[in-house]
Amino acid sequence: MPAVVVISGSPSRNSKTARVAEYVADRLAGAGLVTEHLRLRDLPPGPLLAADTSDPDIARAAECLADADGVVLATPTYKAAYSGLLKVFLDLLPQFGLSGKTVLPLATGGSLAHVLALDYGLRPVVQSLAPRHVIQSYFLLERDLQVDTDGGLSINADVEHVFGDIVEEFRHALTTALPRQRTA
Repeated sequence: MPAVVVISGSPSRNSKTARVAEYVADRLAGAGLVTEHLRLRDLPPGPLLAADTSDPDIARAAECLADADGVVLATPTYKAAYSGLLKVFLDLLPQFGLSGKTVLPLATGGSLAHVLALDYGLRPVVQSLAPRHVIQSYFLLERDLQVDTDGGLSINADVEHVFGDIVEEFRHALTTALPRQRTA
């Protein structure tokens, strides 16, 4: 059974991006995949900025990523770019840190002016880490995301249908792919 790490790249405690990541993790878990939600904001900032992979929390996060078959990268967009927090984390990975993995890039933002941040900002960095496959990225407008009174996430029905198809494409790519080679 494939394992998926869902990474939230938002520094905010009340992040819609983190809620989108949790939504994806829950949906994949409901389809029988093992998921873990890694919130980068919870990592110690000093060791993260120093790329100190000997720090126990940083080492656990890197190991979680190394053990995953699939990776969901969820980021807010700031100034037409993906989050600096996500960039700092990706920078501490080894050269082929996504080798053999299927990746789903997701972003949230206030306007469609930021939509290209995924393909022109994040995708080249992801590709440089040598993933097996990168699923079509998806951008969610903040106006289509509502936080429920219980803290859950509601997505505009039209958007949820398309977004659900993207998540299903990711799940399908994971479950139909040949098992990746693990090194001893």
